Amino acid sequence: MRIAIVGYGTGGQASALLLSADGHEVEVFERAPRPGPVGAGFLLQPVGLSVLWEMGLLDQVLAHGAPIRRLYGETSSGRPVMDMRYRELDARFFGVGLQRGALFGVLDAEWHAGRQLHADHAITEVDAESGALTDAEGRRHAGYDLVIVADGAASRLRGQVVPARVDRPYPWGAQWCLVEQGDWPWIDELQQRYVGARRMVGMLPVGTRPDDPVPRLSFFWSLPVATLDGGATGLQWRDQLEALWPEAGRRLHTVDVPGGLLAARYRDAVHRHWFRGRTVLLGDAAHAMSPQLGQGVNMALLDARALRDALRQHAALPMALAAYERERRAHLGVYHFWSRWLTPLFQSERDVAAGLRDALFHPLSRVPGGRGQMLRVLSGTRRGWLGTFGLPDGFLQALSELEPTLTCPARKAAEGVA
Repeated sequence: MRIAIVGYGTGGQASALLLSADGHEVEVFERAPRPGPVGAGFLLQPVGLSVLWEMGLLDQVLAHGAPIRRLYGETSSGRPVMDMRYRELDARFFGVGLQRGALFGVLDAEWHAGRQLHADHAITEVDAESGALTDAEGRRHAGYDLVIVADGAASRLRGQVVPARVDRPYPWGAQWCLVEQGDWPWIDELQQRYVGARRMVGMLPVGTRPDDPVPRLSFFWSLPVATLDGGATGLQWRDQLEALWPEAGRRLHTVDVPGGLLAARYRDAVHRHWFRGRTVLLGDAAHAMSPQLGQGVNMALLDARALRDALRQHAALPMALAAYERERRAHLGVYHFWSRWLTPLFQSERDVAAGLRDALFHPLSRVPGGRGQMLRVLSGTRRGWLGTFGLPDGFLQALSELEPTLTCPARKAAEGVA
């Protein structure tokens, strides 16, 4: 097939790699003049790692990423709210904190076969039925058997494919940056601190990049979108951070505020269907959600693999696109639900709800059965409400061989390991 992909983020990159490897002729259209990563860091879950393993890229990712074994959050007074350890679900499981630049570089370097990447091409119109695109310069790109719209949460094209049932911005966003890890004590943990639901601060070890051997942390600080751009003034911001979390404040002592902090905004998007004619939505363009569960990159990788598999299994395009949508909806619907309902407990002005969260969330996670359910959702291995997302036996065997010796970049440097 002749396939066009709009967007060169994780979903677009993975789709280009997987579909090119199957012999399809793939062209990617990216609006940025110089395509590159957008964002600081994220957490790869076992489900996302399984796709990278199948692509033969797991070792490259682990060479840069930081193994994460625990997710922990507490209130400003030190009361635990969240304490999740992967090993309590499966001794082989772990997450990987990774810089977006590292994953972008690994995927970009791997795309060799039939590479056609059109940078500085902002696609403004898509004819879903005929498989044609029009860019901002008025140029028409036509003759595609399939068009994949993967232009992210703020997609400008999703409504031209299928009108969205829900497409709205979240009222809260975040400021973020990367800082040197240095002597940070929690090198294999996502750590968060909460002040009610009005303020959430997090630090995630995200390892190194191919062009930067210094281990780093991804820092994020939640704010209402209305104050996001001008919400941080140096001294006041630093005083608030130091009071809430002194260790984090010390790691950010050299960061220019607000100049060194970038803004992130989020959307909630729901579609009755993800495809029409020769065009299909993928990744955040299909199902944008709050980052509260940290599943965005993982879901994009799974979407790309599921679309590849559906095209292998069904010769007729409508059947293939319908099979892709069924498979992915069966997995991610529960994540969309929980991200929508959990977000106000962590990013809002609902003080009563935050108080109930602080009092009940951690005790409920210790109830037999409840903890396993929470870990399933956090690891991406919940399918629907009660099912389990199956992982390949070969991947699980690879994890069992890796886990005992897996070491984060910071510890490798400290131990002098090449």
